[in-house]
Amino acid sequence: MASRQAVLGMDQASFHHGATPVFEGVSFLLDDARTALVGENGAGKSTLLRCLAGDLELDSGQVLRSRGLRVGSLPQDTPENLADLTVREVLRRSLERIGAGDDDWRIDVLLDEIKVAPETAEQLFGSLSGGWQRLMLIAAAARLEEPDILVLDEPTNHLDLANINVLEQWLGVDFDIPMLIVSHDREFLNRVTDRTLFLRSDGVHAFKTPFSTAREELLRRDAAAAVHRKLEEKEVKRLEAAAARYKVWAVKNPELNKRKAAIETRIARIEADRTSTYVARDRRLELGEGELEAKVALRIMGLTVKTPDDARTLIQIERLAVGAGDRIAILGTNGAGKTTLLNALARAFDPDREHYDGQAAVRFNPGARLAYFDQSMQALPLKSSVLDYVAGAPDATEKEAVRLLAQAGFPFVRIRDPINLLSHGERSRLMFLRMKLERPNLYLLDEPTNHLDIEGQEALEAQLEETDVSCLFVSHDRYFTRTAATRFLEIRRGRLVELTDPDAFFDSQT
Repeated sequence: MASRQAVLGMDQASFHHGATPVFEGVSFLLDDARTALVGENGAGKSTLLRCLAGDLELDSGQVLRSRGLRVGSLPQDTPENLADLTVREVLRRSLERIGAGDDDWRIDVLLDEIKVAPETAEQLFGSLSGGWQRLMLIAAAARLEEPDILVLDEPTNHLDLANINVLEQWLGVDFDIPMLIVSHDREFLNRVTDRTLFLRSDGVHAFKTPFSTAREELLRRDAAAAVHRKLEEKEVKRLEAAAARYKVWAVKNPELNKRKAAIETRIARIEADRTSTYVARDRRLELGEGELEAKVALRIMGLTVKTPDDARTLIQIERLAVGAGDRIAILGTNGAGKTTLLNALARAFDPDREHYDGQAAVRFNPGARLAYFDQSMQALPLKSSVLDYVAGAPDATEKEAVRLLAQAGFPFVRIRDPINLLSHGERSRLMFLRMKLERPNLYLLDEPTNHLDIEGQEALEAQLEETDVSCLFVSHDRYFTRTAATRFLEIRRGRLVELTDPDAFFDSQT
């Protein structure tokens, strides 16, 4: 149980990478709530967490931390050196962190509490799915390390819907401790957290409400500040014009210099107290849009989708038509074949032949131009430069590539760097930028929001809605799925079943 005296926060904290500010003037104090920390890619969230943990040192300001505070934490990526250890050995590391390495009985109690079979403790950690590896580490940090506060960096990464539901039950009900959670999953934040911190270039903005309510209030504040700023600018211009007139009149009547000085003092006071307004970085995420002359983008008849080794049939599709403008969410349990289906459709597309083969199981519209976003982003040439990758699109020029990269928020000084230096969020944006230049009209998107920040997710949703592209996508992001899709297909017992909405499926994933 967390201590009521636990204190963790920052006071006027700033951190720089060389001369580049990561965050500045950050002040907040966590309480006993479950707090979300939200910010766009590159805002400095993970760096802030490392400063809180003491792994990095602030350039100015201070970390506020009560004496003896115990923090349980989970990094964004699962450590790679755990695969050959047993689950018990991995969990024992958490006990060793608090000097209780001999209390193996507590591991058995934990497994019972989280409803995991006792024999799992003797399995190799690497034999667990990526999702359950992550859940085990979260449970260990929250329970075995007996923290005063739990700090989680992107805890839903690599989790399917069933595992996300498990995590929501743990964090929202079972684990009654204060938390600081960094996540881009809006539905998850709304369900689990009850306080929100927005980290931006103008500092931290704190709200004692869940994400969606807090976001609306933040946008209202920004809009009000922008209106007030315009009024101040209008008043300054009026006063400057008056001061200019008094300057001319004072040539004949020096007494008017006093009025001129008084007006200039008012101008200086307004300038000193001028309302600050926040302007988000311009990082456009746009989809290219090509036109389809027919109403059907893709027809599937008699398609059998098998496992990659051809050992087992996953899906039998008797008939499916994807209309122009259809945005179809493919739903299904882990292992149902969602990604395998997208891979099969991508392999069936050959731009060098007539797409519409009347005998084929997968029949593309002759005017179809396909783009495939693979969640592993394997198509990215990591050793190529950012600029060369974008400029390599058909009919693209280097000048156009430079302009589009600037619009997408890529600094000019970095566009000749190799792609492997980019964060995963930046790589996602880069792939969408290249897709735009290829002007596709049919998208296959496999977990497109995995590494996008919330602004990027909203931009992608808006682009899908505003353009007339067709799209089939797989996503564990419930908010994105509800917003982006016009149709919902569930893979159920090897068949595609059309749903009116996805909520019953979401709720069934326990």
